[in-house]
Amino acid sequence: MSGCSSCSTSTGGTGGCQNNGTCGTSDCNKMNSFDWLAHMGIPEVDNFDIVEVKFKGGRKEYFRNVDYLDLHTGDPVVVDVPSGHHIGYVSLQGELVRLQMQKRKIRDDDNITRIYRIANQKDLEKWEEAKNREIPSLYRCRQIIQELGLKMKLSDVEYQADNSKATFYYSAEERVDFRELIKILAGEFRIRVEMRQISLRQEAGRLGGIGVCGRELCCSTWLVDFKNVSTSAARYQNLSLNPSKLSGQCGRLKCCLNYELDTYIEAIKNIPTVEKPLQTEQGPAKLQKTDIFRRLMWFSYNNDNDWHSISCDRVIEILEINAQGGKVFNLQVNESTELEDMAAQSTLELELLDKKFSKKKKKKKKNRNRPRNQEAQPSNSNQQIGNAKQVNQNAPREEAKANNNPNQKRRNPRRKPRQKPDIGSNETKNQNQGTASASGDSNNSRQKRRFPPRKNQKPNNGKGDE
Repeated sequence: MSGCSSCSTSTGGTGGCQNNGTCGTSDCNKMNSFDWLAHMGIPEVDNFDIVEVKFKGGRKEYFRNVDYLDLHTGDPVVVDVPSGHHIGYVSLQGELVRLQMQKRKIRDDDNITRIYRIANQKDLEKWEEAKNREIPSLYRCRQIIQELGLKMKLSDVEYQADNSKATFYYSAEERVDFRELIKILAGEFRIRVEMRQISLRQEAGRLGGIGVCGRELCCSTWLVDFKNVSTSAARYQNLSLNPSKLSGQCGRLKCCLNYELDTYIEAIKNIPTVEKPLQTEQGPAKLQKTDIFRRLMWFSYNNDNDWHSISCDRVIEILEINAQGGKVFNLQVNESTELEDMAAQSTLELELLDKKFSKKKKKKKKNRNRPRNQEAQPSNSNQQIGNAKQVNQNAPREEAKANNNPNQKRRNPRRKPRQKPDIGSNETKNQNQGTASASGDSNNSRQKRRFPPRKNQKPNNGKGDE
């Protein structure tokens, strides 16, 4: 017969689900079981005739293969139920079924009903029509519960494959009288109604979901038997007793707290019990943390933030010394030596230096009113004596500033005065003056006497213009 199309199951029904737990159909990846004895080739004569069949919500029951049908994991089969027939999927067969029945304490007697046949296409279509009525029935039943004011929480509805019975799963903290509710549901849906109360853990398993670990809930995948979980399991594992972190989606303590509890109980036997702080010369040391598997314990002096780790054997040794009324020097050694005293003294000096240099130096404020080009005045008399020469050299400049004469030019004392060119002798000068006066051009003669000749011009040796 045709199998699950979305899981790539073969049409012949062999091989089962090929999608490795990522199927999108209902109940295809819940409570899966792996038959690790299938490849061993057990003789068919001794094959166990009881088959494990899985239904909606991970519920599993056992049925007898009377007709010795050729069944495979994942095949839909029509089974006998007390009020008609129902359809489920084969989840396990062979010798492993015998072990599962022994684990769940189910007897191999006449109470185990039989498998009719492998479901055909007509059976699957009729079952699909019955499943389409589940969601509308769930919403309508919740409305009726709210109208009647019943203190119960309806979580799921399951219709039988022959469309003759509906099972309503609910959870409640107290006993609920639902007789009136059954009458209303039976008259409205025209079907036989069964109310079944489940726990909060079973409700979470039927609804499914993703846990804080990032994986699908254990109760909806493989966990069948729900054991009692107490807060002592968290104490043994040194976990924070925070209800929001220890509770699962069902509102109860997580089932995974029991997974490693036996290992912690075995490892904690060699860990010493510290009921009060350890007495040392450095002060009382209080227990802060314990690493059970590494056998390390962390203590702090006078509730400081600095934690010191020591081994469990060292803790036992300190407890014995304290029981005798003695004290140890610190958590590491029993008595102080000169080297340790020097180390302690150097540590103290380093702490003092750290405190000294940890203070920030105050920055000097700059005098904003001070002019930028103000010259620094010498404050020392020796500097004044040493700079006497520089003062004398700058005397002409100081006098010019005092006279406030803008036309006076500054002279460099080291620069030689400029010499006028020698035009000629006195006689020549007199002749030039006479010639100038005779010609009446006195201005040109003055310019010739005042300015030197040009580069390309020959000097006039007292002769007039020809």
